[in-house]
Amino acid sequence: ALSIQPYINSSIIIQLLTVAIPALERLAKEGGEEGRKKIASITRYTTVAIGLIQGFGYYSLINSYGLVDTEGLPALWVGIVIVLSFTAGSAFLMWLGEQINDKGVGNGISLIIFSGIVARIPSGIRSLSTSLSDGAISVITLVILVVLAVLVIAGVVLIQEGQRRIPVQYAKRVVGRKMYGGQSTHIPIKVNQSGVIPIIFSLSLLSFPLTITYFFPDTGFTDWVTKWLSPSGNPGVWVYGVLNVILIIAFTYFYTGVTFNPKEVANNMKANGGFIPGIRPGQATEDYLSKVMSRITIVGAIFLAVIATLPTIVSVMSSLNIHFGGTSLLIAVGVALETVRALENQMLMRNYQGFLK
Repeated sequence: ALSIQPYINSSIIIQLLTVAIPALERLAKEGGEEGRKKIASITRYTTVAIGLIQGFGYYSLINSYGLVDTEGLPALWVGIVIVLSFTAGSAFLMWLGEQINDKGVGNGISLIIFSGIVARIPSGIRSLSTSLSDGAISVITLVILVVLAVLVIAGVVLIQEGQRRIPVQYAKRVVGRKMYGGQSTHIPIKVNQSGVIPIIFSLSLLSFPLTITYFFPDTGFTDWVTKWLSPSGNPGVWVYGVLNVILIIAFTYFYTGVTFNPKEVANNMKANGGFIPGIRPGQATEDYLSKVMSRITIVGAIFLAVIATLPTIVSVMSSLNIHFGGTSLLIAVGVALETVRALENQMLMRNYQGFLK
């Protein structure tokens, strides 16, 4: 019932704390493999804690609807079993994702999310077929929807694979009797450096107020959240969409800053005798990389925001209930591309032959 959501929320919290708390930042940057293991352990414990809280929220919700039958057992004991069952299910998914990371191919958590999205395709096709046969939608509307889906997929592939290649030249240097350097290479800066992470972060934060309402199912607070902060409310659907756009853009810049540090790249280039043609090494290189990254990131951020909010706009404008939104397409296509790339790398390392011929 909780799915992988507690782990995602836990990862968000730990990454934000890594930037805010110096001790965690040192552990992440200087701790090496042991530091990563400690942060992973902290993330696991935080996941269990969040799972217990969300599990209690779900229990409160189903209990308010009268769906919990104690059958003569103590109500407290039944509640504990239900909450622990919710938490255990989420912890199992977290463990399963880590096993895929260690022994499989690709990112385990992303593949679990991908599986959940793909599993909804048959029911979505059946729903569209039923709506078409009942006359709820026309053939023209269905064709427009299919064309829009194809365009979104093409756009996702274009943005996911798009990159700016910054040329780098390494100066020649003589060490003993050997000459090193002199080759030309490039720094690939992807248009969507952060992948689908900003959308997942945004949806997790926006779902937090809705999770709180599970504790208070029949209160004014629940009615207010449903009206103003829920995608099913009015004008909540527009408030939700605007907040989603703002959070996606903010998280895109945040996560890109975490994964790509212009200062560190500039210092490494300078230490190894590399330079960007026409740009002085050091601070000028750092400023240039920051400028390029900022311009590219805004394109990727706006694209992510448009893809995430487009299905909501289409649903409101056309009254068409879309079960497979742009966010799901973005995650599915992004994970599929990453998995194929990981398989390609595995095949090249083992057999010197690519996965796709």
